[in-house]
Amino acid sequence: MPVIKPSCVRDLKQRVNLADVVGRVAGLRKAGGSRLKGLCPFHQEKTPSFHVDPDKGFYKCFGCGKAGDAITFVRDTEQLTFTEAVEALGKRFGIVIEYEEGSGGPTHEERSLRQELFDLHDAAADHFHQALLAGDETGEFFRRYWTEERRFSLDLAREFKVGAVDAAGGGLGGALLRRKYSEEALRRCGLFFIHEQALLTPVALRPRFRGRLIIPIRDHQGRVVAFTARQTARTPEDDPAREAKYVNSPETPIFTKGQLLFNLDRARTAVGEGRPFVLVEGQLDALRCWSVGLRTAIAPQGTSITEGQLALLRRYHPQVECLFDRDAAGHKAAQRLLPLALQAGLEVRFLQPAGDGKMDPDLLFLNEGLAAYERLRAGALSAMAFAAASLLPHPERAGAEERGRAAQAVAEIIGHSGGEAARAALAQEAAGALGLLPRVMQQEVAAQESRLRRPDPPRPAPDAKAGAPAPADPFTAERDLLALCLHHEEIGPAVGHALQPGWVDTGHTAGRLLNRFLGEFEQGSWPGRDHLDPLLEDDAERALVATLRFEPPRVDDPARVAQAGLARLRSRALEPRLRQIELALANPGAERESASLSLLQERSALQRQLRQPVVLAPPA
Repeated sequence: MPVIKPSCVRDLKQRVNLADVVGRVAGLRKAGGSRLKGLCPFHQEKTPSFHVDPDKGFYKCFGCGKAGDAITFVRDTEQLTFTEAVEALGKRFGIVIEYEEGSGGPTHEERSLRQELFDLHDAAADHFHQALLAGDETGEFFRRYWTEERRFSLDLAREFKVGAVDAAGGGLGGALLRRKYSEEALRRCGLFFIHEQALLTPVALRPRFRGRLIIPIRDHQGRVVAFTARQTARTPEDDPAREAKYVNSPETPIFTKGQLLFNLDRARTAVGEGRPFVLVEGQLDALRCWSVGLRTAIAPQGTSITEGQLALLRRYHPQVECLFDRDAAGHKAAQRLLPLALQAGLEVRFLQPAGDGKMDPDLLFLNEGLAAYERLRAGALSAMAFAAASLLPHPERAGAEERGRAAQAVAEIIGHSGGEAARAALAQEAAGALGLLPRVMQQEVAAQESRLRRPDPPRPAPDAKAGAPAPADPFTAERDLLALCLHHEEIGPAVGHALQPGWVDTGHTAGRLLNRFLGEFEQGSWPGRDHLDPLLEDDAERALVATLRFEPPRVDDPARVAQAGLARLRSRALEPRLRQIELALANPGAERESASLSLLQERSALQRQLRQPVVLAPPA
């Protein structure tokens, strides 16, 4: 996995203004001094409680407790990994991201090619879009096709930068050559058929897309990485893919179709409680959903759904509703999806109309609008209800053998779910749907597990949005000392020298960080509070440090407060043992005389230690 250099992360934090990062998402206004405040983007509120300190580079919401820096903010608001967030900030602010040697990161040449391909695709999307809006015959034809045949608005075309290309290819090759893109980028972008030995001229760049409607495909960060081209009456007869309704970009250094979902860049910001992803079959289905206000619709890239795509969905939200055409292809797609979704830890429901009629999501939403979605949700089938209905459509007429085959097939699907509790719940639900006794279905699931002889598949780590929020770190002496060491770094070595082994409770974040930070102070390797990233191991640690950095302790004498904190730690560590000794001595016969003498000596030592003041002196 690529590892970004810590020096690069430090440089990025120093160069990026946090107010510029947050201002893209939340409105901010002055709040005294250099601080800014606004409505929190992480929870619903009417009174601003979200504070930003650009000088320190940290934000803190005093309503929900969210805190962090620019990287954390981008990670949480855009649902990116740490590396993706750093790369996104680097792109936005023109900062070159550097990777550790041998960490699997792209080489300088690979990074340059990837960035050039992103730029090239942006230019191509603009070129196609302008062709759709042009006043010539091509523009007029495709606007009519878009608004009259497909019955979409031009505003939607502008929002998604939908484009067009004439039967000759629209002059894209010449336009990109004039922009001086490299030969390698032009050969590897997937937009042209190029003979291996050909010199790059407009004639040599034979366009892949001709006479088609062009829909840009964006990755989850919103970057154009590929295109889908819809066949129209203008698609020429000599097009090698003339009969294909849709032609997609081939895979390139920036596009892997099995790892990307259409409209995920927008849908991921709209999902939430009661707003699951809605998986449809095609890009135009997703655009139709968007046009009527269903903003969580996504679509695969012309292939069956993949494990990678479902894992990507699980990162953002644990629930997905499937809205496929009510035909054989749609039914098969749903059946293939179900075991993969359970394996990814997704909760799946299937939206289907009443009766046996066919369903075209595009026409459904065109005719009924968002009301169609609410109607379908009311009759949605759970994963097991769908599986049972698919395998045993008429359970009331099914014989024992047919019911047994269905139970075995459903058990195989349940086997893909991770965790014994989840499988038990699914088996219970499946039993009801198949008309079986729960114990019979449980036995079938157990038999399936025995046949496979495999351990439970690992489940993805739960998404922060999906599970219950982690409890806040307790307000302990460790937390107080940690805050003091962060804001009064000069006392860190003395605190580390005075702290005795076993005093710190490492069962919570503050204790673990205090131990780690004091070790750095004692070894003389403390990097300074502005350069702590290499010492932080998880999001909980980063959030706690951000919170403590944002709220400096208001103390007049840091050394005296540190001594009091150390005394609290000492008392908490020693007093339980002192109570044990007192109880043992108060119980006649519990100890032999020699043992009692030993306990008396230990009690005396503990009492003497607890009476002594904690001395806060730097190490010699």
